[in-house]
Amino acid sequence: MHIQIYNRQKTVKISKVRVKKIVTQVIAFENQHCDEVAIHFVSVKEICDLHQTFFNDPSQTDCISLPMDDSSETHYRVLGEVFVCTETAVQYAASHQSDLYNELTLYIVHGLLHLMGYDDIKTKDRTAMRSAEKRHMEELKNSCLILT
Repeated sequence: MHIQIYNRQKTVKISKVRVKKIVTQVIAFENQHCDEVAIHFVSVKEICDLHQTFFNDPSQTDCISLPMDDSSETHYRVLGEVFVCTETAVQYAASHQSDLYNELTLYIVHGLLHLMGYDDIKTKDRTAMRSAEKRHMEELKNSCLILT
C-alpha cells in the first residue's frame, strides 16, 4: 500500500513513520483493501478553504475526507485523501485538558473511517462511527501506535 503523507503546517511535529503505521493498522482492522491513500496535515486557513470548496462552509473543522474509489474497485483502489487540521487539535486538546497526539490520531482514524464508508450525519450512523473510532483507538493504544 502506498501511503502519502503531506505536512503543510508548522504547528505540530508529525512522525510520518508513525502515521503510516496508524493508517496501515486502521485499514487492516477494517478488512479493507487499499492500494493508495493520502494524509495531509494542514493549517486552519487550508482546512477552511477546503471546507468552503467542498462543503460550502468556511468554518474551521478537524478533518475533511475526500473518498475516491469504493470497495468494489478490484484493479487499483485509491481510498482517497484525509486532511487533518493540527491547529484544531491543539485548540481542542488545550480546552479539554486532553492529549494533543491522541486527538490527532483520532482525526486520522475518523477521516479514514469516512473513506471506508462510515458516516456521521444520522444518529444511527454517528453511533456506528463513534463505536468504530473507539475500537480503533483502543487497538492503536494497545499497539502503542498513538502519534507521539
